[in-house]
Amino acid sequence: MDLLTITGKLSGYLWGTVFIVLCMGVGIYFSVFMKFPQLRLIKDMLKQLFQGKSSDSGISSFQGFAMALGGRIGVGNIAGVATAICFGGPGAVFWMWVIAFLGAGAAFAESVLGQIWKEEIGGEYRGGPAYYIQKGTGLKFFAILFAIAAIIANGFTGPTIQAFNIADSVKNAFGIDPLITGICVAVIFASIIFGGMKRIGKFAELVVPFMAVVYIILTIVILGVNFQNVPSMFALIFKCAFNAEAIFGGVFGGTIMWGVKRGVYSSEAGMGSGAQAAAAAEVSHPAKQGLAQSFSVYVDTLFVCTATALMILSTGSYNVVDPNNNFIIHNVPNVEAGTGYTQAAIDTLIPGFGSAFIAIAIFFFAFTTLLSFSFYTESNVAYLFKGNRYLKHITLIMKLVLIGMIVFGSVKSAAVAWNMADIGVGLMAWLNLIALIMLRKPVLAILKDYEKQKSMGLDPVFNPKDCGIEGADLWLDIVKKKYSHLNNDVVEKKIVN
Repeated sequence: MDLLTITGKLSGYLWGTVFIVLCMGVGIYFSVFMKFPQLRLIKDMLKQLFQGKSSDSGISSFQGFAMALGGRIGVGNIAGVATAICFGGPGAVFWMWVIAFLGAGAAFAESVLGQIWKEEIGGEYRGGPAYYIQKGTGLKFFAILFAIAAIIANGFTGPTIQAFNIADSVKNAFGIDPLITGICVAVIFASIIFGGMKRIGKFAELVVPFMAVVYIILTIVILGVNFQNVPSMFALIFKCAFNAEAIFGGVFGGTIMWGVKRGVYSSEAGMGSGAQAAAAAEVSHPAKQGLAQSFSVYVDTLFVCTATALMILSTGSYNVVDPNNNFIIHNVPNVEAGTGYTQAAIDTLIPGFGSAFIAIAIFFFAFTTLLSFSFYTESNVAYLFKGNRYLKHITLIMKLVLIGMIVFGSVKSAAVAWNMADIGVGLMAWLNLIALIMLRKPVLAILKDYEKQKSMGLDPVFNPKDCGIEGADLWLDIVKKKYSHLNNDVVEKKIVN
């Protein structure tokens, strides 16, 4: 079998029906038992984005949010949405929304766990599933398995699809050889990652909000021009989502699968990557960063992914094929499912502008994702080799591997690149979702403690003993050094009254 066939089979096994049920089930569980904090606590989500400040050991809450969002917003928001529509029909967009809503609950859970059991390694906070699996469950082999999967996903398979789409979009827009683009991107990438966590966080803080806002503004303009198509477009999405549109009946079997698959790949909710960015943030209570990271799922899928879908659907710039690759809808001939659909949509507004704009958007979207991948890879390398005197050397080798994978990915085919990325994401998601189920009690205890302190008029400060959590000794030092004074004024007022 060739590489395409092998990667396709592996991807199919990982992303089957059982996985979809697991994703939806975990999201539903946390949403229900936490009483839907993704709705109840939206004000808190926005507030916590700007509360925490950076320290010598950690980045600010907003930088953690931006770093995670940089990882979430990538080619999945442009090419991924297009492939979901092509193979799952317009109804796949609805199921992306569903998984984003439910995924916000899972994102809260994994980010809280990342904060609870974070460690300080080499003077910087590190955390994520590998750390909380070992400390929360005691299953070290399980934690090691996740760390290995994360290094594969973020250091080897993930960069290929990001690099391929950057190179492919630049080639389409400007005719530049993919290898040249790959080398240039690798050089810029190296100049940032060798500056460490703080430089990555600062770059993400500046670039991610700007690129998301510009992209959404363009969508609003396109919708304004095509306003007459908007009602029928939304009707089509909902009809197709529930197999109420006969013409798309042939792809309904893949509608939910493609919606969930691309929704998970884009938002990364439940995959464990966002938890690693969350763990690096300096906050007084784990729930604070959990809420901030929940909002990043909304920004990624409900805003940016939806922007792509609405541009494509409102302008009719898409094709839909059945499982046998026969066209059901063939609006854009000779355009492969991916960035070409979005380029065609933008060209309806300004002819010839689509390719250039998408090339620039893809660069920033994918590049910030590559930076997040670097940080996630380092966090898991630090977990596997903490205390090892060669840790710095091993980290350097992994950085060089990442740089090499960028060049390699820029010249691989789209199908192979997507399969490799799906395999990496699938491995991480399977392991992390199982861990979230096992560690559900600490998550619920943290949210309860946060809301209890808020009801008392306090600015929540985390004490592991109050929540019955063990193995979070770092927090005793953090609170003593940085947050012991936080509620003194509130306590004094109560004494006086």
